[in-house]
Amino acid sequence: MWLGRWANRLAKAFLEFVRFPETGELLDVGCGTGALTFAMAERWPARGVIGADLAPPFIAYAQSRRSGDRPTFEVGDACALKYQDGRFAGVTAHLLFLFIPKPQIALREMRRVTRPGGTVAAVVWDSRGGLVFQRMLWDTAVAIDPDARAVRDSLFANPVAIPGGLAGFFREAGLVDVEEQSLTIRMDYANFEDYWQPFLGGQGPVGTYFANLSPALKARIKEAVRDAYCSGAPDGPRSLTASAWAVQGKAP
Repeated sequence: MWLGRWANRLAKAFLEFVRFPETGELLDVGCGTGALTFAMAERWPARGVIGADLAPPFIAYAQSRRSGDRPTFEVGDACALKYQDGRFAGVTAHLLFLFIPKPQIALREMRRVTRPGGTVAAVVWDSRGGLVFQRMLWDTAVAIDPDARAVRDSLFANPVAIPGGLAGFFREAGLVDVEEQSLTIRMDYANFEDYWQPFLGGQGPVGTYFANLSPALKARIKEAVRDAYCSGAPDGPRSLTASAWAVQGKAP
């Protein structure tokens, strides 16, 4: 799964950026399979850490990865959190806001369940300018299939993925002392197939696009993307940069 493959690496960089109060429970909203939730539980073993996600299969998978009873995983809607006002010292969203239709509502809910002086933080891929592996794929696909343009543009023009975009959402939600930082990790691939195969798993807009292509068109795009990946050199390992926007603010 391309969405989750690098989530652990990004989670560690994100937690170096975030500053939570020293005590109190932590909540990971839209936790998926738990990359950030597990990272928080490992970093703060004495604190309560909860991961919440709308998808029961993700929660079940995350629970199956635990060696004990920590962290806690619960089914929950980011836009209608079941927790009482001000319960948490810190609330995070890891790669969530690119994939929900109303991030403003989720962010207001995150603020609501954060105690005064607590931290709300989120990170999203810089899909327009900082995600090399996706630009290589989509710009190549658009040159062959005009229908790919709508999918590419919906990802690259998302207002939370542009400079200052996510930070603007934080300020509009009433958070204060808002900080934004660009984080960069590297994505390492053994060869082209290692790069290509995760796109075919049916996950997210990328997976949906490829699932609906004819075999012939998929083969044409694959060969063109292979050419871009190799760039005149033999197939083999590649290391591509991937940047994300990280934002944090305080609940007033």
